[in-house]
Amino acid sequence: MSIKRYGVEGGVGTGGQKLPFARATEAAGWLFVSGQTPMTDGEVVEGSIVEQSRLAFANCLKIADEAGYGVEDVVHVTAVLTDARYFSSFNKVFKEVFGDHPPARICSVQDLVVDCKVEVDIKCYRADRA
Repeated sequence: MSIKRYGVEGGVGTGGQKLPFARATEAAGWLFVSGQTPMTDGEVVEGSIVEQSRLAFANCLKIADEAGYGVEDVVHVTAVLTDARYFSSFNKVFKEVFGDHPPARICSVQDLVVDCKVEVDIKCYRADRA
């Protein structure tokens, strides 16, 4: 089994900081996408929890798409919210993204190292790539 790494040239974090990890890794049909925040070009996009959640998911799914995986291949999501009051609104976005075929998930409330409301990561699986 080999491991393929996507984005090892380093993404860009806040303030132009070069990030020291892969955007995603793939092994035996599994794709693990690193946690994504609502950033564009290394800067947090301000907005409501709904807007920030949509962008965080879009960032994850863009990376998955670049690796050949789609939303239908997502089997697990980890979500971190910075305020428990965001839970209901986040769930609405989750339903919007995944429809009637949601993946498994864990959602917690924690501080984030980036000044935003949400961070998500996704895990995908495709048997034809195992």
